[in-house]
Amino acid sequence: MALLSLLAGVALGLSLAAPPGPMNALIANETVVRGWKAGFRAGLGAMAADAVFFGLAYGGVVAFLQHAPTLQAAMKVAGGVLLCYFAYGAARSAHAGAERTDSGAGFRKTFLAALTNPMQVVWWLTAGVALLDPGTVEAFGYALTVSNGALTIVGFFGGILIWITGFPATLRAAGEKVASLERVVGYASAVVLVAFGVLFVAGSLPVLL
Repeated sequence: MALLSLLAGVALGLSLAAPPGPMNALIANETVVRGWKAGFRAGLGAMAADAVFFGLAYGGVVAFLQHAPTLQAAMKVAGGVLLCYFAYGAARSAHAGAERTDSGAGFRKTFLAALTNPMQVVWWLTAGVALLDPGTVEAFGYALTVSNGALTIVGFFGGILIWITGFPATLRAAGEKVASLERVVGYASAVVLVAFGVLFVAGSLPVLL
C-alpha cells in the first residue's frame, strides 16, 4: 500500500506536468536557448508555484476559488497578458538570438505564469484536491484508492521533478542532432504562448463584461 501511494503520487504529478501547455512551452524555450540547467530551473519555477497551490489547497483557499468566478476571470486576464508578453520574448529570441545571462529569468517566468495559469488553477480545483482526500487519487483518467498522506505528496512532487529533469534533457539531446532546433522551438513556443494567452483573455470576457 505504501508503494502504491507513492506511485499514485508520481502519476498525479506527471498528470499535471506532462501535458502540453504554456508551462512546457516556457521550459522548452529556456532549454534550447540557455541549456539544460536553465530549462530545469524553469521547471522548478512551475514546481514552486505548485507548492504554493498545495499550501493554498491545504488552507482552503483553493476551495474558495471554486465559488469566485470573477476572481478566476481576473486571473485569466492577468495570465493571458503575461503569456503574450513571454511569447514576444520567445519570438524575439528565436529571431535574433537570446542573451544567455540572467540564469534566474526562467524560474521567475514560470513561477509567475503558473500562479496565474487557469489550466493549473483548474487542475488544483479538480484533480489536485485528491492530495487532500484520504482515499482517492485520479490521474490520466484513472482513479485509484490509496492511503493518501506524506508518501503520496512526496510522489506527487517526485513526478513533477522527473518531468522537469527528463523533458529538458530530451530537448538538449535533440538539439545536438538538429542544428535549427533552437529557432524552431523558439517560434513554436511563441505561438503556443500567444495562443493560450489570447484564449485565456477571451474566455474571461463573458464573466467580466
